[in-house]
Amino acid sequence: MNLISTAVATVLGAAAFAAAAQTVTFNGHIGMEKALLVIDGEPLTVSVGSAVRGVRLLALSSTHADVEVGAARRTLALGAGAVRAVGPARTGGNEIVLTAGSNGHFRTIGQINGRSVEFMVDTGASLVSLGQVEADRLGLDYRNGVPGTARTANGSVPLRVIVLSAVRIGDVEVANVEAAVHPGSLGVVLLGNSFLTRFQMRRENDVMRLEKRN
Repeated sequence: MNLISTAVATVLGAAAFAAAAQTVTFNGHIGMEKALLVIDGEPLTVSVGSAVRGVRLLALSSTHADVEVGAARRTLALGAGAVRAVGPARTGGNEIVLTAGSNGHFRTIGQINGRSVEFMVDTGASLVSLGQVEADRLGLDYRNGVPGTARTANGSVPLRVIVLSAVRIGDVEVANVEAAVHPGSLGVVLLGNSFLTRFQMRRENDVMRLEKRN
C-alpha cells in the first residue's frame, strides 16, 4: 500500500470510528475542564477541546456540556439521560405526556432552537419565560427583542419579548413561540401559555397529556 492509499485508509478509518458514537450522556464533571460522558453505554472522561470516539467536548459548565459529533452539535443537560449523537432528531409527534414530581411540578428536558434545556410547566405564565443567563447560553438575541415589563411580588421587572424558532419536547416540535427573557436566571425555562395553548391539555392525577392542535 502506497502513502496515498495509507492516508486514505487512515481518514476513512477515523471517519468510521467517529460515526460509531450513537448516544451520549453528561453524567458529571471534574472541575471545569473535564466532563464525565457516557458514550454508547461506556463511561469516559473527556477534556474540553478533546475528542473521544468521535465526540468532541466544545464547552462545559456545571449543568451543561456542548459536544460535537461530525457536523452535529448537541447541548447535554447534566443527568438528563442519553441524547442521540448522530442523525436528525425525529419530529412530527402529536402528544406530550408528563408526570408530576414529588413537589407536584411537571418538569421535563426539551430543546429550544436545538439546544437542551429543562422546562417546568407554568400555566400562570403568559409566555415561555427564561432568564438572561439561560438566553445567553442558548445564543438567543434577546437584546433586540421587544421591551416590556412583568409584574412580580417585588414590583415591575423589565423584560424582552422574542420569538423562538423551535421548541421541542420529545418528538413534538412547535415553531415560532413567543418568549419573555427576564433579568438574571430563572433556573429553569417556564413553559407558559404561548406554548401550552398550541395543545389540548388533559390532566389525570399526576399525569398531564398535551395533544397538539391541528
